[in-house]
Amino acid sequence: MQHYFNPMSRAMTTLWMFAELQVEPEQVLVDIQSGETATAEFRPINPMGKIPVLVDDGVVVTEVAAICAYLADKFPEKHLAPELGSPLRGRYYRYLFVPGTTLEPMFTVNSMGISDYPAMSVGFGDMERCLTTIEEMTPAEDWVLGKQFTAADIVFGGTLDFFVQTGGIERPSSKLRAYVRRLKDRLAYQATHDPSWH
Repeated sequence: MQHYFNPMSRAMTTLWMFAELQVEPEQVLVDIQSGETATAEFRPINPMGKIPVLVDDGVVVTEVAAICAYLADKFPEKHLAPELGSPLRGRYYRYLFVPGTTLEPMFTVNSMGISDYPAMSVGFGDMERCLTTIEEMTPAEDWVLGKQFTAADIVFGGTLDFFVQTGGIERPSSKLRAYVRRLKDRLAYQATHDPSWH
């Protein structure tokens, strides 16, 4: 199992996922700055020229949420996903996919200063709805599925952590700050993230 990554990328999330699983893949460091994601060797693996990428016995998985979901199902004994067939799967999938399909695009558009677009015609809507959704989805205690910590916390919570740290969320609520604090207290988070947050 090869994990193509760079610590200055979204691969921080998949590194964290591996740490929670206590699984050590072959780590393949990709030098983004030198243009390695645009090479003839890398583009056949991921035509988007992005990392992270997981290659597992010939199976190629791209996109952070897809990699985390794939790994959670590959190692069910680690309990980082609800069981197949569980009614919790619906909630779990929502938390996995809202960050990449809705939150990241909205915050990217906002950081570019773009406000003149038809909010009803794009999947991410507008900032007000995104912030309301974040507040509604952030768990007041424990994790997004209650007592069970899952890959959904890694993807959703990791996205919130990034936006809080970078100022994308300017005034995080006390509920959001407490959730991010719980994430940062996890040993796997601390093993894979910059310790300067302490």
